[in-house]
Amino acid sequence: QPSPPAAILISRQMLLLPAVTAIRGARGMSMARKALIAVCQLSSTDDKDHNLRECRELVRQGAARGARVVFLPEAFDHISPSTEDMLRLAESLEGELVGSYRQLARESGVWLSLGGFHEQGPDWDRERRIYNTHLLLNDSGEIAGLYRKTHLFDVDIQGQVSLKESTSTIPGPRIEPPVTTPIGKIGLAICYDLRFPEISLALANAGAEILTFPSAFTLTTGMAHWEPLLRSRAIETQCYVVAAAQTGRHNDRRWSFGHTMVVDPWGCVLAQCGQGPGLCCAEIDLDYLRQVRRQMPLAQHRRHDLYGTVCIQHPPGSAP
Repeated sequence: QPSPPAAILISRQMLLLPAVTAIRGARGMSMARKALIAVCQLSSTDDKDHNLRECRELVRQGAARGARVVFLPEAFDHISPSTEDMLRLAESLEGELVGSYRQLARESGVWLSLGGFHEQGPDWDRERRIYNTHLLLNDSGEIAGLYRKTHLFDVDIQGQVSLKESTSTIPGPRIEPPVTTPIGKIGLAICYDLRFPEISLALANAGAEILTFPSAFTLTTGMAHWEPLLRSRAIETQCYVVAAAQTGRHNDRRWSFGHTMVVDPWGCVLAQCGQGPGLCCAEIDLDYLRQVRRQMPLAQHRRHDLYGTVCIQHPPGSAP
């Protein structure tokens, strides 16, 4: 069995500078074999300006530690106490919110994973429905990737959790191909997508090396399933899994589980936050990923003749 690097639970969290050994990715991009990431944990409210200040400070902390990519959780923009307030605060891709984060990426010199913001949907004035949108910005502030959440959280656990995301949210039309970044190929997903292994396998089969699940897990579901799901997705795809999370009390109606986490391709937890806002850092090591895949070649052992191949599909009428 592949052996994780020594003292993996300590050293990868405490690193302040990434290694500089690099390979060339698509379009000549310099892709580090070992690179540091910073993964943030927030307690968003309906105060967008306050949330932006909190995120800006965490991004700058991550950049100061040498992170190449900084990850923010789902609903980094705001969590509102009512559907009406949420819709009132929604913005378009061309709005002030995205503009602020594009500037932040440029100023900080890092890539940003914006894990799920309330994007005004098509025919906004009439329909008043949103997409839950995950944006990936490069260090020039350009949009390098965009994914709209496909699996919506419509769940009613009697006496514990009752949420129906589809009331105000449009399901995304497709899974997006992985994005080549300085730390490897990133597959974009959001929160509830974590429960559907098909999307992770489709992204891995399309070349993903890092899977992202920015989230706002409830206390009930987080305590029961958060870590097992993240580790399962890492083990079955042999990818790094990065999950920035919301934490604590947002308003009288919403609490989140927290425990932002990074898991390696062998299923080891590399870094984790507890409760409260903050960040953790971990090293992405593509050589180690390839070692795991080489020594246990799951992709070669799959019986596609028995159960088919899970791959990214492009529904009729959608652009690839």
